[in-house]
Order: sequence, then C-alpha cells, then structure tokens
Amino acid sequence: MTASEKPKGPASYFPSIEKKYGHPIEHWLRLLQGSKGMKHMEMVNWLKTEHRMGHGHANALVAYHLAGMKT
Repeated sequence: MTASEKPKGPASYFPSIEKKYGHPIEHWLRLLQGSKGMKHMEMVNWLKTEHRMGHGHANALVAYHLAGMKT
C-alpha cells in the first residue's frame, strides 16, 4: 500500500479498531444503525460505556457512520 492509498479521516482508525476490539468494522457499523435518534456524542458515549471503546475509536466510527447516512 502506497502513501496515496492509505485511508484518511475516520477510516484511518479502522485497522487499529479491528485489532484492538476483535470485530470487523461492519460489526460496529451495524450496531450504530440501531442508534437512530441519538446524537453524535450520545453514540460515542454509548460505545465507550457499553463496549469499553476508547474515545478516539468511538468518535471515528460514529463520524464515519454519520457521514455515510448523509449520502
């Protein structure tokens, strides 16, 4: 993978999220699909408390999830 192929933004966290928490990104995105009506920080805090995820990882997943909902 060259420098130009490296993921940018929230997706740059995905390899470390998968390694640390043992689930593919699709798992976390499916969980976030069930969080309709929650605001960004509510989802971040939910991942942190219910799934013991670090703030940066939770924030990256939520940002990616919400960006995908806008398209």
